[in-house]
Amino acid sequence: MQETYFFHAQWPVIYHDNHLLAVYKPAGLLIQKDATNDSSLLDLCKQWIKFRHKKPGEVFLGLVHRLDRPVAGVVLFCRTSKAAGRISAQFRKQEATKIYWAIVEGSLSPPQGKLCHHLIRRRELSTIVQDQPCGASKEARLQYRVLDTANQTSLVEILLETGRHHQIRCQLAHMGHPILGDLRYGARHALPQRQIALLAKCLIVTHPTLKIPLHLQSPLPREWPWRQGSEEAKSVPWSWSELKPALKEHIN
Repeated sequence: MQETYFFHAQWPVIYHDNHLLAVYKPAGLLIQKDATNDSSLLDLCKQWIKFRHKKPGEVFLGLVHRLDRPVAGVVLFCRTSKAAGRISAQFRKQEATKIYWAIVEGSLSPPQGKLCHHLIRRRELSTIVQDQPCGASKEARLQYRVLDTANQTSLVEILLETGRHHQIRCQLAHMGHPILGDLRYGARHALPQRQIALLAKCLIVTHPTLKIPLHLQSPLPREWPWRQGSEEAKSVPWSWSELKPALKEHIN
């Protein structure tokens, strides 16, 4: 597929056809507009489709999953209601594969395993239910493996089995290994742009009409604290604050 840019040469479109749009979300950018009225990826994607395809009127774009504001990585939107229904069903039935990379404090032991907890959301935080699950709690499951360790930190790959609020952040912190920069869940220091070292690295879904698997890979941000050799040359800005000045004309 020919390389396509999302408004700016440093901002790639990961996948684009008549049914789907997958883009890289920089840390610090909202997925969907909230009470702050700050810019959102959903609104920017609608503007990009309207401009690229010269569409009159309102643009439909289905939001089928989310990333927290300080998290970067691949995000998939649906361009038709049929696609949105089918992709949403894959998430609901846990048929979509969601792989994350995180840099955490300390060295995990064991270096590979599965975490299963019950989480309860209290306003902007999720906490683990220590005793018996309650009616408001939800099961949270993930698998992890350590890819590398250095300087009292670990690079960890996470296979997310469920999609609970702040699940990865909460469960890793509960192990005693908060994600770098995640002050909300016990990290010792903030990162320069208030992002956290969590990246939605890969999303695998079945195409809603072609019925083939789509492997949607996020590029590795160039400021990412763990260098990965040749990937660095084609990397993207980690933070929204780096891209925002170049998109002034597109931001409401």
